[in-house]
Amino acid sequence: MKIWPIAALAALSLTLVACKSPTPPKGVTPISPFDANRYLGKWYEIARLDHRFERGKDHVTATYTQRNDGGINVLNRGYDPVKKEWSESEGKAYFTGKSDTAALKVSFFGPFYGGYNVIALDDDYQYALVSGPNRGYLWILSREPKLPNQVKKQYLAIAQRLGFDVDKLIWVDQG
Repeated sequence: MKIWPIAALAALSLTLVACKSPTPPKGVTPISPFDANRYLGKWYEIARLDHRFERGKDHVTATYTQRNDGGINVLNRGYDPVKKEWSESEGKAYFTGKSDTAALKVSFFGPFYGGYNVIALDDDYQYALVSGPNRGYLWILSREPKLPNQVKKQYLAIAQRLGFDVDKLIWVDQG
């Protein structure tokens, strides 16, 4: 009996569970009003909850650009200091409802989508707090590689109040 088909099936099942719902976690509300055009561009990942597709990566960025079909192109880039190599992942995102509410579904492979919900955003679109489809996914993003301490405290307080385990955040090396 070959092991790899069973392992592949198990991995696929876990992936489907992780990507089954583009809706935000219960009690988490995406911001509105939201202006996608102001959100486009490059963001630095300041902190994240651990997950396999970014595990061990430093210097992580996400760049969002407009798609011709009304969606958003997503280009995630990160550096693996162990392998000493850069990797990129291209995806696409679409609003799950009205385009003035920051609730999107994002896919990096095939027809499987996961939630991408901007749950805090400053007025100048410089800092963002983003959740996935459950409380196992959380990111703090910034337009610059560093985050002001007052913004860090504010976003950690919001995330903690919403039930995210902020003690498990990984602070990304952007140096």
